[in-house]
Amino acid sequence: MRNNRPAFAIGEEPLGKIRRHDIELHLDLKRPYPSMLRRPPYPASLETRKEIEKHINELLEMDLIRKIGQNEIVEITTPVLLTWKNCKYRLCGDFRALNSYTTADRYPIPRIPHALHKLEKAKYITKMDCMKGFHQNGVKPSSMKRLRIICHMGIYEYTRILFGIKNAPAHF
Repeated sequence: MRNNRPAFAIGEEPLGKIRRHDIELHLDLKRPYPSMLRRPPYPASLETRKEIEKHINELLEMDLIRKIGQNEIVEITTPVLLTWKNCKYRLCGDFRALNSYTTADRYPIPRIPHALHKLEKAKYITKMDCMKGFHQNGVKPSSMKRLRIICHMGIYEYTRILFGIKNAPAHF
């Protein structure tokens, strides 16, 4: 590890990114986009707004989102909400409507005995913890417009995949 230190992210900066694996979200276009894919922000208390601002600013600093300009065409927006987990707030997008229009990626899951058989002659087995794992997968530019969130601060577009998107676990 010491010899390859640049390959590892220490702390939260810089956040790693998987190379040459940008994800594309395919929508089922047989159905017209419903109005529920273009939604206003959820109402939020003053305390909640402050927490949302904190999370949005962190995501901006890490280059995980970018602010949408006023002249850009916006077809899809997803309201954000805060959840409480492990004694801290987490920012989440309500992607239920988008997920209902997303075509599922189908990947065959290998059988456990077959996967274990491949490890039979391994000399070393390592374990790595991927911090903010979903955020380490890029998104193709054509799919970024579908990953837009809206809050009292405006509209933002994710440049990386995030938790809550239908096909994110298959790629992670």
